[in-house]
Amino acid sequence: MRKGSVVNSYIIITLILLISPLTFAQTASVRGFVYDKKSYEPMIFTNVYFSKTMYGAQTDGNGYFNITRIPAGSYTLMVTCLGFDTLKQTIELKEGEVRTLKLEVSKSIRQLTGITVEGKKGEDSTETKISVEKITPKQISGIPTVGGQPDLAQYLQVLPGVIFTGDQGGQLYIRGGSPVQNKVLLDGMIIYNPFHSIGLFSVFDTDILRTADVYTGGFGAEYGGRISSVMDITTRDGNKKQVAGVIGASPFGSKLMIEGPLKKQIDANQGSTSFIFSAKNSYLKESSKLFYQYIDTAGLPFNFTDFYGKVSLNAANGSKVNFFGFRYEDKVNYKIISDFNWKANGIGTNFVLIPGSSPVLVEGVVAFSNYTMVMREQGQAMPDSSQISGFNIGMNFTYFLGKNELRYGVEMNGFRTNFVFFNALNRKIQQNDFTTELGGYVKGKIIKGKFIFEPSFRAQWYASLGSMSPEPRLAAKYNVAKKFRLKFAGGWYSQNLISTNSDRDIVNLFYGFLSGPETLPVNFDGKEVKHKLQKAWHTILGSEFDLINNMTLNVEGYYKDFTQLTNINRNKVFDDNEANSDKPDYLKKDFVIETGNAYGFDVSVKYEFSRIYLWGVYSLGYVNRYDGIENYVPHFDRRHNVNLVFSYKFDKKLSWEFDARWNLGSGFPFTQTQGYYEMINFSDGINTDYTTSNGTLGIQYAPQNLGRLPYYHRLDLTIKKTWEFGERKKLEANLGVTNAYNRENMFYFDRVKYERVNQLPIMPSAGITFKF
Repeated sequence: MRKGSVVNSYIIITLILLISPLTFAQTASVRGFVYDKKSYEPMIFTNVYFSKTMYGAQTDGNGYFNITRIPAGSYTLMVTCLGFDTLKQTIELKEGEVRTLKLEVSKSIRQLTGITVEGKKGEDSTETKISVEKITPKQISGIPTVGGQPDLAQYLQVLPGVIFTGDQGGQLYIRGGSPVQNKVLLDGMIIYNPFHSIGLFSVFDTDILRTADVYTGGFGAEYGGRISSVMDITTRDGNKKQVAGVIGASPFGSKLMIEGPLKKQIDANQGSTSFIFSAKNSYLKESSKLFYQYIDTAGLPFNFTDFYGKVSLNAANGSKVNFFGFRYEDKVNYKIISDFNWKANGIGTNFVLIPGSSPVLVEGVVAFSNYTMVMREQGQAMPDSSQISGFNIGMNFTYFLGKNELRYGVEMNGFRTNFVFFNALNRKIQQNDFTTELGGYVKGKIIKGKFIFEPSFRAQWYASLGSMSPEPRLAAKYNVAKKFRLKFAGGWYSQNLISTNSDRDIVNLFYGFLSGPETLPVNFDGKEVKHKLQKAWHTILGSEFDLINNMTLNVEGYYKDFTQLTNINRNKVFDDNEANSDKPDYLKKDFVIETGNAYGFDVSVKYEFSRIYLWGVYSLGYVNRYDGIENYVPHFDRRHNVNLVFSYKFDKKLSWEFDARWNLGSGFPFTQTQGYYEMINFSDGINTDYTTSNGTLGIQYAPQNLGRLPYYHRLDLTIKKTWEFGERKKLEANLGVTNAYNRENMFYFDRVKYERVNQLPIMPSAGITFKF
């Protein structure tokens, strides 16, 4: 991106902002919220427009819309959403007027016969929508569920560019980025580990989710502090009119969700207070001894418990404040790890403010979270441990300028890390640190004819490293024709936070965190290291094509250039002190510098019509790393990945549903074994008698990750039946099977025992859910 073009974009945005007061004085604005009349839950992605005009907008994640620069006059305002009756309202607008509305829509009495996926065609031509998937609970429920419990972790595995490394202890890798390079936000709060060890469940309860926006690359300047991807997850408010809930159970676990008003919403002109609470508990370790003894006579060693609660205070004009908190816990004990557990908790508040007469939306968050993990390996004298606790504060301002927008904000993060780790050579690596980050950004949205531009710029200050990172970014779309669109995104990204496991590790549940170290090598690959940050450059090109009605083809090619990465040093054998000053850095530094890249393309086809929903994804990806000595591919470098999802509803009342998902992935790389030898540890130094000392088994490895595991593939199936009892009560029973044809997918190979360990075999399940 040329510097001049970036500057010119910001001059245009500034001029638009300066002349906007005169424009608004001559025209009117209509803004407000759209709610479900029954629960008063905000209606997201809903069309609000003036009949027989070009003036309109779509509601955001808060149900908020803002239509500006409307000539004075009489109009018919319409609200349309699939599954709801169309709302019509006549309004008179005067010059300079800013009208705030609270609109209520009712569910259609007429039974719909289609499967509805949230999102509207209008977004295709007015939003850049590059490398982002906007997920709703309805979409998550449309894939096979484990134990009848739809979960975000299962849905993320079918997204373009997402690689999942296993049913047990698996992690998600998004377009070549490791988990620590993915920013996870829950209602604006930073979450450090969103997935449980079994890999089939996240910490989030689907029944309380509103939206989950997953950016696989090229995201705008409103997000900082990560160099690969972002998951921005929001929860819905509690029911403002009546008490409701969900109770569910299966061999995998049980759940409870309850919501309701603390101060009931009487009509649209009054405020309200509501709550929502969710609890999930896994008892798989115990239940597997009854139902899945063929997997492990000791049972499946996974247990977790999740709690989340929120209270929402809603003002009469639509402004609101939320107070929320969570506690997540995970425990695992199996062959390669004797004991591992982690705990996470946090509290926070976020708010949405609607100023009286200004066309601006103000949003903010203040949150604190803590994450602690402990792992004790077999034969290890002392456990590894890691703790990170920190706060994040942010405010965002959005101005609506007709079809254009201007958004800016500030963010401050601070976190403390306490880390103790022993590497393969039993050398201790320890760090206790506190760091602060400060960021500010500005982002514009300009629609000009068939073009959409979203230039943005972020300045990120890393206090502990004394480093400023300027980060220009740009997204754009060109509407070539009504059914064909081209798009682009790119920019600079930086990060301080690093992980305590290595990209070389195949299986490692211990995923601790620490701030970027200051004691990195002075030189890398013969060049001086000028900063301590991890940095990357993204370039993405894509296209969207509406093949036929209800079928869209999306193709995206991407390149991520990781210009500097920090990785833990698995080769450390000496302490980094004056006595070892003559030793090379790669043998004494706790951390090493690497570079790398990730590139490939993703193809997805989505079809929805009547009772059928189809979703197909193919991804081709390459990931490379260079540590200054050798080039290697990390263990998550999967070349080919295919996901096919099918959902079908049947019978007159659509009370039956059949879901299927098939995944195919090429083999992950691994390091081959060349031989074994007796390793003497020389515990007595030069006085060790190697002729009489008993050594341990040493392994001679081949070059890093030159081998490939077999292909992975798995079929999951679910069938559901729903019974309705009156307007509010619903009972759902389901039968499902994970790995339906019992494919023996390889997890890892125990080199010492010369034993192959597989992923989960065929696992049938049944569940029941009652909603009231």
